Amino acid sequence: MKMMKINTLVLLLAIAVSACKPMIDQPAPSAGTADFTTYVALGNSLTSGYADGDLFRSGQLNSYPLMLATQMTFVGRKGDFKQPLMVDETGFGNRVKFTGMVAGVPTIVPYGAANPANFASIATAGPYFNLGVPGAKSFHLSVAGYGNPAAGVGNYNPYYARFASTAMASVLGDALAVNPTFYSLWIGNNDVLLYAINGGSSDAITPTATFTASVTAIVQALKAKGAKGVMANIPDISSLPYFNTVPYNALALTDQSQVTALNAAYGNGALGISFKIGANAMVIEDQSAPMKMRQIRSTELVCLSLPTDSIKLKGWGSQKPVPAKYILDDNEIASVKAAIIAFNASLATIATQNNVPLIDMNANLLLAKAGFISGGMKFNTSFISGGLFSLDGIHLTPRGYAVVANYFIDGINAYYKATVPRVEISSYQGIVFP
Repeated sequence: MKMMKINTLVLLLAIAVSACKPMIDQPAPSAGTADFTTYVALGNSLTSGYADGDLFRSGQLNSYPLMLATQMTFVGRKGDFKQPLMVDETGFGNRVKFTGMVAGVPTIVPYGAANPANFASIATAGPYFNLGVPGAKSFHLSVAGYGNPAAGVGNYNPYYARFASTAMASVLGDALAVNPTFYSLWIGNNDVLLYAINGGSSDAITPTATFTASVTAIVQALKAKGAKGVMANIPDISSLPYFNTVPYNALALTDQSQVTALNAAYGNGALGISFKIGANAMVIEDQSAPMKMRQIRSTELVCLSLPTDSIKLKGWGSQKPVPAKYILDDNEIASVKAAIIAFNASLATIATQNNVPLIDMNANLLLAKAGFISGGMKFNTSFISGGLFSLDGIHLTPRGYAVVANYFIDGINAYYKATVPRVEISSYQGIVFP
């Protein structure tokens, strides 16, 4: 009897404590004014799930469109969200992996050789709903035959060739064919990024008029189908570790005799090039400078693709100028920034004119430079340790894609008065340390 009284008291106390807990009002999932029945995602590598330098199966399974599609099942999305999955983890053979730190420098090595099966067409297993195509620019999405190998190397996209519905299909055409009720569109990064990541030495920035016409045509074609959607704008490249990991003064000199010899070789300042013990601005190619070389300015950016071993072992940056393709100089930076500003202004206008919410990824990722907390986790744009960006310094980690998915969800919910559940960010990984 005494034990029964104690148990009864414990039960009553538990009920009392429970009654004192604040009630969290969780709104029931609702589509609001949107219709998520059939969702299709259009974009480039960021949409495909690309990471660590390539597209591979587990990366695709952590794409933000799949995250969105999963959450949309709570608000009416129907059917499978098919993605054109790679057969394994090697992709096209460009993936890299992190093996550890050596003297404070991350060691990044190839992941493995490409599997020929990854290049085979899987069109018959479609239709596909994630139509993110690595390398695609704004105007590519409407090009018929963009995935046709018969066009010859360099004239078609091998990633799209894997799943294009026909030889003369277009990405937009394949999207329209599934009769989408809702879409996401994040396109335009490559219209400026492919120029930037090559130090402005190859490719070209898309003219603003071409960009504007291309995106307008995509949005209006989807609108004509009756689809509602969400768009995102283009982040400034200064948000990316690819451009802010290797410092301009990466040339470290510790031997005074070497410093003296280098200064003498460059005329003891006559060419505007000088060295000292410690960190030094690297010598870079510049066709307009004396001797077609000069030291890099602190305002200029070094690409992550720069082989830093060449600085230590081959005299790059001291005895030999760093090739221009690894440097984004002040003029190139100005061109890139001007293009991004113009593109984002066009996207804002297109979104407004077509009643589509625009997610400000530019502002979101600029804030990330200072660091932020999302889902109880800390993020910043630091290479390796920041949590957002993968090993290529441009694309996101699974956890980074989860952050992006929530940016989309927040924008969708606000605009369409929906209550699509947010993604649980902690369920996804950042960079895995060996």
